[in-house]
Amino acid sequence: MLNSNLLRKLDMQDLMVFIAVYEQSSVTGVSEALFVSQSTVSYCLKKLRTSFEDELFINTRTGMRPTYKAGTMYTHVLKILESINLCHAGVQAFDPTRQAVTFNICAPEYFEHLILPRLLKNFDFADLPVIVNVHKLETDIPAEELRDGSLDLVIGFGPNFHRSHHDFRSQVLLEDDLVCVFDKRATPLEPRISLKAYVERRHVFPTPWTSSTNMVDGWLAQQAHKRQIVARSNSYSAALKLITGTDFILTMPRRIQHLLAKDAIFSHCEAPNGVPGFTLEMQWSQTRELDSANTWLREQVVKACAEQGFL
Repeated sequence: MLNSNLLRKLDMQDLMVFIAVYEQSSVTGVSEALFVSQSTVSYCLKKLRTSFEDELFINTRTGMRPTYKAGTMYTHVLKILESINLCHAGVQAFDPTRQAVTFNICAPEYFEHLILPRLLKNFDFADLPVIVNVHKLETDIPAEELRDGSLDLVIGFGPNFHRSHHDFRSQVLLEDDLVCVFDKRATPLEPRISLKAYVERRHVFPTPWTSSTNMVDGWLAQQAHKRQIVARSNSYSAALKLITGTDFILTMPRRIQHLLAKDAIFSHCEAPNGVPGFTLEMQWSQTRELDSANTWLREQVVKACAEQGFL
């Protein structure tokens, strides 16, 4: 908002005249520099004097001498004109074809299976010199690394699976649910395993991100139940190998099951009623919201999801 209604009558030409008179001390010189008549310069000066309630420039034998107020205004008016020019030019868009760039993303194995391959294929197809380093997701969001720029993006699970931060922005990339996977010879006959049968089976627990428990264990605790975990693996692929030839059960995301669990070896059934689904969410620091490279990366991640029908 403006402090005075008088300021509303000013335009860019008035501010340009102010700067030019301040720097050149000559109405004639300003007229020639701005390609306007001397009467126009005089009219602009009149508007400026009225609006700022000050003489601003005093006509002397050596030229137009700025008043004290004009001296305090100069740098501010100069910044106004510079800001207007920046608005007109716009933010320079990130162009990955000009130079090699490396992005650092903290994400679970889930992201590496479902989104990263398409992302890299798109970069390769466009012949872009882009490198993506994926750092394993720990128990919680690496907030400080995201804030200081060590990480460009964090991909995590939701809703509300990780501690929230008020200075982070987020976007849901996809939704998924959990299914129960078995060796083909040990698959239950029912299309959905009961809670009783579920907790009686021995489980293999994949830990594609660092965590001692996950959403399944939290849900079971709410039902006053606990499952027996006979092995923990670092990946979904390893977990599938661990249940081969056994009656163990593996609870895994449906999209990963479609991708990795070959029908010739494995079968699956629905998880017990009430087992929660989840979302995959992309988070970035508020300070990088308008960063053109970060914005471009987020757009590419969303594009990779959309191309596969996740969004």
